[in-house]
Amino acid sequence: MKNEKSSSCTEKFFGSSLEKPFKQAMTPFEEFVHAEASSGILLMACTIAAMVIANSGLFGIYENILHTKITIGGGNFAITHTLHHWINDGLMALFFFTVGLEIKREILVGELADRRQAILPIAAAVGGMVVPALIYVAMNNEGDAINGWGVPMATDIAFAMGVLALLGKRVPQALIGFLLALAIVDDLGAVLVIAVFYTEQISVPALLFAGGALIMLILTNMAGIRRPGAYAFWGILLWLGLLKSGVHATLAGVITALTVPANSYCEALPFVQRMRLLNTQFEDLHEDHKHIMENGEQQKILQSMENFVHKMESPLQRMEHHLHLYVSFLIIPVFALANAGIPIDLSTLGVTLMHPVTMGVIWGLLAGKLIGIALFSWLVIKLGWSRLPQEVTMGQITSVALLAGIGFTMSIFIGGLAFDNAQYLLNAKVGILTASLTAGIAGYVALLFTTKKP
Repeated sequence: MKNEKSSSCTEKFFGSSLEKPFKQAMTPFEEFVHAEASSGILLMACTIAAMVIANSGLFGIYENILHTKITIGGGNFAITHTLHHWINDGLMALFFFTVGLEIKREILVGELADRRQAILPIAAAVGGMVVPALIYVAMNNEGDAINGWGVPMATDIAFAMGVLALLGKRVPQALIGFLLALAIVDDLGAVLVIAVFYTEQISVPALLFAGGALIMLILTNMAGIRRPGAYAFWGILLWLGLLKSGVHATLAGVITALTVPANSYCEALPFVQRMRLLNTQFEDLHEDHKHIMENGEQQKILQSMENFVHKMESPLQRMEHHLHLYVSFLIIPVFALANAGIPIDLSTLGVTLMHPVTMGVIWGLLAGKLIGIALFSWLVIKLGWSRLPQEVTMGQITSVALLAGIGFTMSIFIGGLAFDNAQYLLNAKVGILTASLTAGIAGYVALLFTTKKP
């Protein structure tokens, strides 16, 4: 009877307490997609909130908060900037760090690992960057306005995934993989554009200091050090060096991420053997009706299991897993709240929309992304350099090209670097929001027609 009761309790325990979490277990790809989709919906809410605040009586308070001076450090090592600057140059460095981890993972084991498979999203991303920039320059080819050519180049993956989430299982997983790979190449392109074209006057001593931090990051990797704290320490010094050098400080995030080890500490077979042994020991030490906290030996075995799991999991995978939620649900929404607050004067809205900067951004994101992504994708397929992913049609690729016109986060970020002129920046933001809203609706409708209900 006792054994039957014990068996019944075991079944009940596993059936209720553990069954749900195990059913919810996701692959890294599924976890990434789920987080991005949820983040996109939160990002929409924060954007709307910022717009409402900016066009209400709270705008003065909103502006005062963003322009509050904050000092970090003391004496000769003090750095003072506004809250808005700390968000865009400080918090966003973590965003770029996560982007760097995603880029490295995709190149090593993701959609970009296989050369033939990678050609399609790479070509699509290149087309989606080059054509929008050309359209913008065609409409703004003189004066300071030309500096905004990089604004319509970017795709906001969180917003795009938020729209895909509304479509549910209609969207093939291969099409989601294509969009993610495209967006990651797009992010890499945006990072290079920021590094090369949106860099201020260079301070050589600060750049040498940053170079020293980079050398230490590389040596840390070569020495086989896997603790996140070591990379965080040298990454912060790299960020400080770039902050003072004139090169945009957020690039420190991407550079640091590329030095994080992607290999496991042990091989799969020894890991399985060790875990099997520990599992057997844990089972042998089991005592009915005794809480796990009362069994010191079992606690030691659990700790050993955890240590071995950490050794099997690469630092890159572990950091990306832990940081992604903070970036998706805290940093990007805060960035949206700080940057999407655009006061709109309805009496001059028509003039603002017709301004060449605004029109260049709108047509760059909408027509440029659509033409660039669809055309370059069609070309590489027609030339036989790549092929469509399984169960994906050219119509769906074109629908995704429409959706890629959502350029919120990175576009606003580049706009802040491109324009010192407040009016041009306002025009760019209006263009970004207008194009992103239109692209989101158009992409959603297009995917409804080009995908089938499961």
